[in-house]
Amino acid sequence: MADTFNYRIDHHGSLVRPAALLAARAQGGPEALRKAEAEALGEVVALQRKLRSTVVTDGDFPREDFRSAVFDAVSGFRRTQEEADGLPRWVAESLPKANGPLLADRAAQLADLTRIAPKASLPSPAYLAATCFEPALADSGGPASARELGEALAEIIQAEIELLVSRGVRLIQLTNPLLLAHTAAEPVAAGALSFEDALSVEALGVRLDTRPEGVRVGLCPGRRAPAAVDRARVERLYGAVPVDRWILPYDKGTDAELDLLRALPEDRDACLGVVDPAVPGLEDLDTVLARIDAAAEVKDIEDMALAPSGGFADSAGRPLLSAEEQRRKLVHVETLARFCWGNEF
Repeated sequence: MADTFNYRIDHHGSLVRPAALLAARAQGGPEALRKAEAEALGEVVALQRKLRSTVVTDGDFPREDFRSAVFDAVSGFRRTQEEADGLPRWVAESLPKANGPLLADRAAQLADLTRIAPKASLPSPAYLAATCFEPALADSGGPASARELGEALAEIIQAEIELLVSRGVRLIQLTNPLLLAHTAAEPVAAGALSFEDALSVEALGVRLDTRPEGVRVGLCPGRRAPAAVDRARVERLYGAVPVDRWILPYDKGTDAELDLLRALPEDRDACLGVVDPAVPGLEDLDTVLARIDAAAEVKDIEDMALAPSGGFADSAGRPLLSAEEQRRKLVHVETLARFCWGNEF
């Protein structure tokens, strides 16, 4: 799949929110919030262009966390008082219905600020089904199963992907932090959805009848590789979900990370998460380049891209680094990419 559309310098889409934006959201005034969002969006686009990123996102600035594109625009969910993995838990009280576009309108606004086609990031339908299904609600109008919830969400996500592509978006990332747990040599339960059901749901969500030139639909199956992977289960994952691009963890230098890449089919792109978005210090250049050299022995480097291994602020109020530390990490990704490909982006 080597071509000019591999978006070499990538990131997951969730960036550290400016203090002024967080303050405006806390105060709750709609006009002040709109102004703060517009200013923050202009600044984050300028930052990405200055860093010469090959993708431009809105940093998830208009949203509370990386799932909110769905929760903000889809009915049927209720926020609870619980937390899971540092995020508020939502439960499905009925089968979800979209009340309009999830990200497409925002993407159109973003496109007005940059010549580069914007990237859009969404939670995957299987992830939402695995974390939002509540069996106790099945008798009171809730989904009968996590699989049923997942299939309904997949229809919504698939329709949004089609709309995003029609609006000029060329790189779309879905994120499911739970999938890699299913590929472990000793797999563990990951949410309310089985591995096979998760694969079926993800496949429904990413199907596209046609892909215009340059369009990539990618999936991040997790931010950390298991201690050891089951090759057959990894191959099942890659074979069942027809995405163009797999965003894989690659910042620890483990055998399991290389095994995930080794199992990737030749016709799929790989975006390697080579820097840790939760650690302020910069990774040693020679160490990371040696890891990339090892990756190039099992995968054509022309079918690869580089990124951090996760978002910097998947939850707006809980950034992993400061804005300056984030900037240095993004510069580090660009530096590594230029060692690999020169200026041929």
